Order: sequence, then C-alpha cells, then structure tokens
Amino acid sequence: MAVILVTGGAGYVGSHACKALAAAGHEPVCFDSYRTGWREAVRYGPAVEGNLLDAASVREAIARFAPAAVMHFAALSLVGESVRDPGLYWRANLTGALNLLEAMREEGVGALVFSSTAAVYGACDAALIPEDAPLRPDSPYGSCKLAIERLIADFERFHGLRAGVFRYFNVAGADPEGEIGEDHRPETHLIPIMLEAALGRRPEIVVYGDDYPTEDGTCVRDYVHASDLARAHVLGVERLLAGGEGFTANLGAGRGLSVREVIERAGEVVGRPVPHRVGPRRPGDPARLVCDPSRARQILGWRAERSDIDAILRDAWAWMRRGGYGA
Repeated sequence: MAVILVTGGAGYVGSHACKALAAAGHEPVCFDSYRTGWREAVRYGPAVEGNLLDAASVREAIARFAPAAVMHFAALSLVGESVRDPGLYWRANLTGALNLLEAMREEGVGALVFSSTAAVYGACDAALIPEDAPLRPDSPYGSCKLAIERLIADFERFHGLRAGVFRYFNVAGADPEGEIGEDHRPETHLIPIMLEAALGRRPEIVVYGDDYPTEDGTCVRDYVHASDLARAHVLGVERLLAGGEGFTANLGAGRGLSVREVIERAGEVVGRPVPHRVGPRRPGDPARLVCDPSRARQILGWRAERSDIDAILRDAWAWMRRGGYGA
C-alpha cells in the first residue's frame, strides 16, 4: 500500500481517483480547500483542509503524511471564466502548482501525476489528436495548464522528478455505485446541464453555436467516463512507483459526438426530450476535439471501458435523480 496525496480530492475527478486508489489498496489523502469540492465526497481516506496558494500548508501536509506520490487535480477549470479573468487562472493554477512542486522537492517526494487537459491543443485539424500535435491553446485555462506541463518538465530535468501528465478530453458520468458524482454549483458541463433541463430544474439548455465546420454545425467532443479516468490515474501512479519513466498521455474514448447527438441520446436514455435553443458561440471553444488514446493503451494497458455515451448518461442520470451532494 502506498500513501498518495490527492490535491483537489474533494472535487469531481479527484474524488473518483480517491475511490479508485482505495480500491487498489492505496491510502488517498485528500488535500482540498473545499472552494468547489464537497466534504461528503471525502470517503476513502484522511483529509487535510488547505489551499495550494498557502505554501506552508502544502509543506505541512506532505511532511505529516509522507506520501509516496502526489496526484494533482486542484485547479480552476472553467474555460469561459478564464477568458473573462485570465489573471485569476494564472495566479491560482500556476502559483499553486509551483508551491506544490517546491514542497514535494523539499520533502523528497519524487513522483507526480498531473491532471492536464485537451485544451492545450486548441483548435486541431487532426481527426484523432495525438500527444505530439501542435500545442496552441485558445484559452487562458489551456495556456496555464500548458505552462504547468512545462514547469513539471523542468522539475523532471533538473530535480529528478518523475511525472505522468494526463491530458483529459470531456470527463462525464458518475460513480456506477452512486457514492460520488458530478455536482458543480453553478453547473457548466453539458451532460449535467442537459439532465437538469430534462428534470425541469432549468427551462432549457443553450447550444453554443451551430455554425461550426462539423457534420451538424455543433461542437464535437470526446467523452470519457470519470471512473475510466480514475483507473488511468491509478495505473499511472503505480507505473511511477514501480520505477517506470514519466509520460504524457491523452485520456479519452477515441470517438467524437456532437452536442446535438448527445442531446438526442440523453433524451432517449431519460425518456423525455431535452429542451434546448441555439445561442452564439463561446470564446475559446474549438470545433472538434477527439482523442487518440493509443499511447495510454500502449504504456499503461488502459482502455476506456465504461465510456459509451449511454453508460455515461445512465450513471449521470442515476446520480442526478439522487439529488447530488447535500440532498
């Protein structure tokens, strides 16, 4: 068993990673400020309340628990918000990452798994985006995540850090056992917003643009189940702890669905239409982002096993009907 510090472990993806770590026999230690995370999501190991912008609190947590590795999820992650307030994102995400890396170096923790994003690619013409595609982020969110990747690379080169970097595509779904799930307030992700509209919790959803150069004019995205994503993180950290080399790998299903297609599938899964209307494009939204997941398969033996859109929608729907956290 290894102790793994999980920053942002009370958040959506971080909590799923904590559950997967515990199931694999490790002890996840959640480090979270609870700014957007949920205390009810911390179920699988001890927790420390702290903020990565407070360098002393990060060092204290690492010194106290002496983790073998760190999984770093904590970040601001809304593309639209980053466009409106770039400084907020650079300050929170980059400074927080630097504080974490410095604390790890000072305390002798040599393995890191980092939660990056497909937003580092920006608009990409490839049908399936490989890791060596051009890195041209369209948003401050993508730009600061790319900067963190480069910061990590410097710590690898000059301080001996071994790191796994995962570039996520669109994470969706909920824990199949219903213990944890997606609950952002306010919610901004397509699938939970659609399900809220289907439940009557909001009058409709807005499709941001129907004039993209795609088959039906709406954005195309690659949806990966949160549980599949969590399993990849366990495989990644175990590779590093076993002495394996660092890596960068995409995480996605390897197939794309348009916004209109997801709306149609959601209506079929929940048994009622999803009310929607078309609005203007959002700044920073590429037309198409679909993953080439072959590297994760080659180096980790990972496949997106639960990322069929119907399974994603069924799990998200079950979680939504339970009421989320605080219900």
